[in-house]
Amino acid sequence: MDYSRESTMVLIPTRFVWRYGGRIVYISGSFTGWTQWPMTPVEGCPTVFQTICSLPPGCHQYKFVVDGEWRHDEHQPSVNSNIGTVNTILLSTEADYLTPMLSPQAPPSGHGSSMDVDSEGFQRVVRLSDSTSPEPFPTMSEADVDVSRHRIAVFLSAHKAYELLPESGKVIALDVELPVKQAFHILHEQGISMAPLWDFSKGKFVGVLSAMDFILIMRELGRHGSNLTEEELETHTISAWKEAKSYVNNQINGQGAIVPRQLVQAGPDDSLNDVALKILQSGVATVPIIHSPSADSPNKNLLHLASLSGILKCICRFFRHSPGSLPVLQLPICSIPLGTWVPKIGEPNRRPLAMLRPSASLSAALNFLIQAQVSSIPIVDDNDSLLDVYSRSDITSLARDKIYTHINLEETTIHQALQYRDDPFSVYGSNIQRCFMCLRTDPLHKVLERLSQPGVRRLIVVEAGSKHVEGIVSLGDAFRFLIGC
Repeated sequence: MDYSRESTMVLIPTRFVWRYGGRIVYISGSFTGWTQWPMTPVEGCPTVFQTICSLPPGCHQYKFVVDGEWRHDEHQPSVNSNIGTVNTILLSTEADYLTPMLSPQAPPSGHGSSMDVDSEGFQRVVRLSDSTSPEPFPTMSEADVDVSRHRIAVFLSAHKAYELLPESGKVIALDVELPVKQAFHILHEQGISMAPLWDFSKGKFVGVLSAMDFILIMRELGRHGSNLTEEELETHTISAWKEAKSYVNNQINGQGAIVPRQLVQAGPDDSLNDVALKILQSGVATVPIIHSPSADSPNKNLLHLASLSGILKCICRFFRHSPGSLPVLQLPICSIPLGTWVPKIGEPNRRPLAMLRPSASLSAALNFLIQAQVSSIPIVDDNDSLLDVYSRSDITSLARDKIYTHINLEETTIHQALQYRDDPFSVYGSNIQRCFMCLRTDPLHKVLERLSQPGVRRLIVVEAGSKHVEGIVSLGDAFRFLIGC
């Protein structure tokens, strides 16, 4: 049926995606008169096919023809009909199409992919007609920002850190006298990127061991003439490494004097606002919540590791049913000062976005992570389309089977390092989602909801279809905007 000839009809450009491979794929549906319309592979994702059809509001049925075989998407709504099982789609007649279309899961970049596409962004419905053009994005007013920040500040100040404590769970703390090698094996086996250090002889919190420590160790092991050997990792304790690390940090930062870093911690009665500020100002990922029976008591209890994602989850849960009280939530992220973006041509004074090719060396990736003070780097192809992400936490995968003793940082490529990370025989499997994406047109509330999910530290902003990298929005970026710091 040719809807384009009916000039008075409102048509909705709708993206259909087949994400299960094949060589030649067609779509056939009630809107095509059940004739077969070709679908094209997504650039950079040859196993994912897509097409865009302009449809009127209402209920439509469709199926796919994959290499000559009739198929339906088992992960989408479907009904039984006289031609077998068909998928269905209902397009609303509402004017504001901000709801998700089609798949509740995004098309992956291939089998075993660690990438996660936010289908609510990739398959967004935009209302168009022959006589109107898309309306421009709403603009941000200072009054809306001030009102939203004030209400968030009131909420954060009124709620305490103990509200972050789960009903049940565990906190992994490492004995400061553990050998460094064993500690990093624990981080890898537990699937965590950092753990608090505890001096059990004194019953107190003494610091944190993180993936960054392992990055520094890897650099030191790979440095010619290094005094640190693999054998020493067998016997060196965490406390000994931490003492030596001050010298390494002095070399990296170029500081003339070594100033011990102050330990960051919080109590259960601290406000969520105070906890968030401690995390942001200290540049750490988590803050231990420690309870002490009294101010001078030597016995302290580690209750929880507070993170920005946990605090953000509280914010989202509280304001979910009254989104109108925070006007900025409806704004697309491209219209607010949020995140780091790829500079446009001729745009001055914009911090460049660090990206690397799969052929770059692992040494280059580690240098970027340290010098650029970032937690992850987008890995892109020659067209700057997103392939994967390499993060600080990924370096702990090299602790498995002593991989770090068999590789050369200059000769090992990022592609090879990602293969070490995505070990198919790992107890965690190779299909863990590690790369989370959004679109520049996504509203702030959607971005915050995704960032509040466990394991999501950042969202890569990409162009729909091509996955061309446009920017990064991190948890820290979101909080700095929300609380105005």
